Amino acid sequence: MKARRVTQAGVAHAAGVSRSTASLVLSGRGDELRISGEVQRRVRQVALELGYRPNLVSAGLRDGTSRTIGFLSDTIATSQLAGDMIRGALAEAHRAGYMLFIGESEGDIAEEERLVDAMLDRQVDAVVIASMFTRERGVSEAARGRAVLLNALPEHGIDVAAVVPDEYDAGRRSAERLLAAGHRRIHLIGVGLGEDEVPPETVAGVERRRGILDALGAVGVTPESGRLCRIWLPDDGWKATRDLLASGVDGGALITFNDRLAFGAYQALHEAGLTIPDDFSMVSFDDHQLAGWLHPGLTTFAIPHYELGERAVRRLLTDEGPTGGTERIAMPLVERGSIAEHG
Repeated sequence: MKARRVTQAGVAHAAGVSRSTASLVLSGRGDELRISGEVQRRVRQVALELGYRPNLVSAGLRDGTSRTIGFLSDTIATSQLAGDMIRGALAEAHRAGYMLFIGESEGDIAEEERLVDAMLDRQVDAVVIASMFTRERGVSEAARGRAVLLNALPEHGIDVAAVVPDEYDAGRRSAERLLAAGHRRIHLIGVGLGEDEVPPETVAGVERRRGILDALGAVGVTPESGRLCRIWLPDDGWKATRDLLASGVDGGALITFNDRLAFGAYQALHEAGLTIPDDFSMVSFDDHQLAGWLHPGLTTFAIPHYELGERAVRRLLTDEGPTGGTERIAMPLVERGSIAEHG
């Protein structure tokens, strides 16, 4: 059950003082306005016992208190791939006159909870909790009501705002791009055709797959095959594509579920003497730094890391604060040379 927030009015009532007196004491202005030491001690003691923290995520956040925001990640701070999330968050925070304090848990839940508590105890106005890979995740009781999830969705029953890439839309558009190029023989690399043939805990896999199948189904097309890869690394893409070729498939289009799978698929096709896009067209997701170095370059949907970071901080600074609900940010298509046009 969600703990009820302790307000200044609650502290004032419990301490037997006016709300304005409690506000002045808790903002550190008691001596300045000659509030007796005894009253100040009583107010602070009551606040401590009730677990009071300022409601800095709402209208008060705009009015200015600490003007700081915590940014807690699992591995983003040390990742080149998603560092733009931090840069976007920093830029938006600075535009609004806020400082960003960054911490990293390295995926350790206990460490994450410790960092959240440490940030709140230091009176940050709110917290962005970011994940390297889109997944469902819990949120500590202390952070609820003053946090936004970045690149993650709250577990069922947790009312926390979230900002994520629009994976469903990208999946739908990937299929539509191939259909528009005249492709009907389409193979999936990374997931299978069955509902349960998706790597565990991968929101991107589930939503991209659903978007693809919906777009194809709208025109009466079904994928010719799908190959589940439990881990989406280049070697997995290489093995899946070799298996596809060994089954007798000699052409068509591949939708790889991330660019690392695509790198392996490129290698397998090259080893088989096949070319992209003449023998196989390919579209992928993520826009990894190496996608433009491939020959031909890989057409892929980019994760908008910078905009995700911006929007997460902006969500904290709105008048209503981080109320529940998920904001999905479009993934732009980066066209390169991996899709053949068949008219």
